[in-house]
Amino acid sequence: MTNPAAFHIGGEDRPGRWLVTCDHATNRVPEEVGGDLGIAPSDMARHIAYDVGARGVARELARLLDSPCIETDFSRLVIDPNRGEDDPTLLMKLYDGTLIPRNRHADATEIERRLTLFHRPYHAALERLAARRGDVVICAVHSFTPQLRNRPRRPWQVGVLSAWDKRVTAPFIAALEASETLRAEVEAMGERLVIGDNEPYDGHLPGDSVDVHALRHGRLNLLIELRSDLIATEAGQARWAALLAPILARTLTETGL
Repeated sequence: MTNPAAFHIGGEDRPGRWLVTCDHATNRVPEEVGGDLGIAPSDMARHIAYDVGARGVARELARLLDSPCIETDFSRLVIDPNRGEDDPTLLMKLYDGTLIPRNRHADATEIERRLTLFHRPYHAALERLAARRGDVVICAVHSFTPQLRNRPRRPWQVGVLSAWDKRVTAPFIAALEASETLRAEVEAMGERLVIGDNEPYDGHLPGDSVDVHALRHGRLNLLIELRSDLIATEAGQARWAALLAPILARTLTETGL
């Protein structure tokens, strides 16, 4: 089944070799799921429902890299597109202290329905874009909340996630740490530049988007996590895309990848 409403593609005809993805682009709950999940709007505005600011960064990053961008159009609470179909966190019933009423009694039939409507169409479209050229580089854009409930504040401004394939991530992390422009930007905020290597999360879940569309095919890849308070506004999204795009481009050029 195809469901174009499950995703949006921008710049499909752009010639660049990058493919920018945003798995958790929106907090929208489609009408097919009832239009809401029974939780407060304040909870739907939190990181539990989507990656705050990630969509704007992904779109602008793709534009600056003259490459396509694909993004979901459903909340991660509807069904998580960055999880494999057999992952126990595919459909969250409790997330960072919030109970998700409409997911609480979802059975295998309902999970299959949501996979068919949203998860699989997004991944089919992503794979089609990834296969358009042999030298594609997948750049997944996510954001992380500055602090989980009852946990310490996270110190990183940027995290770069990877599994065993560090062809892009290792030189990109080194380039971020060496960037005087980036350092000055962070110091102007009164912080010290801290780049996370597989922080704040481990870089690999079997069946996640990078695993399915990059690792299993030997495609170059990286996953960028930006702290969400830095990209909560359109200005912040544009600024961080502008900071990251030239470093990404130079990483490929200087490594000869």
